[in-house]
Amino acid sequence: MTAIEQPNAKGPTLNMRVEGMDCGACALKIENALMRLPGVSDINVNYGTGMLILNHDADRTSRQIIEYKIRDLGYTPRPAAAEDATPTRFGEQEDRPWWETRKGRLVLVTAGLLAVAFGVAWVAPSLSFYAYLVAAIAGLVPIARRAHAGAMSGTPFSIETLMSVAAAGAIVIGAAEEAAVVIFLFAVGELLENVAAGRARAGIKALIGLVPRVAQIEQGGEVREVPAEQLRVGDVAVVRPGDRVPSDGEILEGLSELDEAPVTGESVPVSKTVGASVYAGSINGNGTLRISITKTAADNTIARIIHMVEDAQASKAPTARFIDKFAVYYTPASMAAAALIIMVPPLLFGADWGTWIYRGLATLLIACPCALVISTPAAIASGLAAGARRGLLVKGGAALETLGKITAVAFDKTGTLTVGKPQVTDVVAIESDEDEVLASAAAVEQGSSHPLGLAIIAAARARGLSIPQTFGGASAVPGKAVVARLRDGFVSVGSPRHAAEFNLLPDAFKDQVQRLEGDGKTVVIVAMKDRALGLIALRDEPRPDAAAGIGQLRALCLHTIMLTGDNRRAGQAVASALGIDVRAELLPDAKLDAIAELKAHGPVAMVGDGINDAPALAASSVGIAMGGGTDVALETADAALLSNRVSGVAELVGLARTTLSNIWQNIFIALGLKAVFLVTTLLGISSLWMAILADTGATVLVTANALRLLRFRPATAASPGESA
Repeated sequence: MTAIEQPNAKGPTLNMRVEGMDCGACALKIENALMRLPGVSDINVNYGTGMLILNHDADRTSRQIIEYKIRDLGYTPRPAAAEDATPTRFGEQEDRPWWETRKGRLVLVTAGLLAVAFGVAWVAPSLSFYAYLVAAIAGLVPIARRAHAGAMSGTPFSIETLMSVAAAGAIVIGAAEEAAVVIFLFAVGELLENVAAGRARAGIKALIGLVPRVAQIEQGGEVREVPAEQLRVGDVAVVRPGDRVPSDGEILEGLSELDEAPVTGESVPVSKTVGASVYAGSINGNGTLRISITKTAADNTIARIIHMVEDAQASKAPTARFIDKFAVYYTPASMAAAALIIMVPPLLFGADWGTWIYRGLATLLIACPCALVISTPAAIASGLAAGARRGLLVKGGAALETLGKITAVAFDKTGTLTVGKPQVTDVVAIESDEDEVLASAAAVEQGSSHPLGLAIIAAARARGLSIPQTFGGASAVPGKAVVARLRDGFVSVGSPRHAAEFNLLPDAFKDQVQRLEGDGKTVVIVAMKDRALGLIALRDEPRPDAAAGIGQLRALCLHTIMLTGDNRRAGQAVASALGIDVRAELLPDAKLDAIAELKAHGPVAMVGDGINDAPALAASSVGIAMGGGTDVALETADAALLSNRVSGVAELVGLARTTLSNIWQNIFIALGLKAVFLVTTLLGISSLWMAILADTGATVLVTANALRLLRFRPATAASPGESA
């Protein structure tokens, strides 16, 4: 079996590896060829991971025909082992020596024939033309076959077409030696592209390697070793000092420091004890832990990160889409230009046909679009992989490009700029006593996931209060209050603004609300029916790195603003401490209006906790979730910060700007080298083999430049714009 077939409503799903793909043009050729086959649909070719997934009707097109089409285009289908269906192994490819690949064998064959031809020319000069002719034809045949297959499959103007025409033309005019050298250099260039593409995949392979292959679990009172893929939710794993956590889980017993740098990018080990969550791939420091597994190997944090990065690499950035469209017209236009160079001087000015045919063929080689086509996707793939290794996840090239162009960053307050775990600081009773006010509020907030509600419940439990039962559950008035029915009637926990609308708060307590809010505290009013029972004040402290993170964004010349539904005084207190603009008391609709106003001046990023800020995250140019690896953080927004640090936003923008700069450098290299060699060719300075170096050399330089992004390190606060 060369593929995995799985049942699907549209037919069996075919899943296989494809070796030899190194850019989006390769994937496009395969897609164009397969979409012409009957019964084949939903084709997904991901050159970044080297994987092909499609649906097909085996009665109309067999798997063997699909594999034949792929081989005919010059690529090699390989078995997709059963483990490839598991997200932790998806896209992982067996490392094969370059000389065992199809492109590697072509390099060896053309090099050998070229060496033999050189030897013949040295021993018997009269036979040199024929020796080089044999070498050229032998190397040209597989390239011409791929050009023909591409033309018959919907890609007539491919790089192979340009090469075939140029090499065949060189042979016709008697330049067999140069044709043989050109074919050899082309083969070397393709091999180098393939090797470089493999280096770009190293980020994914590094993530895969974070998860241990085996785990120690408790079964029947004993600890035994099992494959990590066999872990199930509820299993209890034993993680010794120095071991990696085999999957996401919760600590049942033990105290230790865990190095989460491989997952979140956080360089300082994090202290963890009973009840704390741990990530797959984290390294246990100094204590033995018993961990209850909460996610299987196919669904843990590392697996989801891998899927996210692979999907992101498959999606094209706007610049890449533009270049792909440009290349569709660029290649035939280049062939037309070469034809004009060949014909116009001899026909109009009586120039030598041989000279201008030679220069026209050289122009064809210079026009090869490989370097230009790979310039953007190579940089995007490297940028995404570099970010993932530091806990900076971006869902695609489009989001990464947008991040590099933003002019403003808007923040939610609670859980984003602040710790997100407010504590009750004051309880003021208007009727009855403080304990009854707190217990009633805790009853209304039962089941709530909001930080304020959780803080009220925690305070009630800390006092040992009996929390009353509710009847029918609680309902929310968005941005205003939560209401539930207790034994004595309906009780609401809401904002002072909500209390003012219904005139619930006595005048004598309004000054006290203003005083508490002036101290940066959030005040909620606990009311029954038409009267206030009391008020509760809470305060949420800023994150330790929030001020530094905001400072780094200002150093990047970005406007920062906090959008919060909290009261103006509480919002202003946090904003003053952090040095950020603020708009407070915003209902969800008002937040959307604020985002729209900011977007009128340029792209805007919205940073939130990924739960309550979904509308604002969606409305912004790019949404960034701070969620410490939670499901919502990975799935809600366009980007996620696993480190859960405000400074990660500046790191993300720095990575995006560095990637954008790298893209433009690549485009300049690709077009600049071609322009120089085009001029020298028309002046008769460059030869055919120098012309192919213009493309091969540019491709190698572009790829090497893109790979520099894999070494990206976030800049310091002093120089936040510094690149890799």
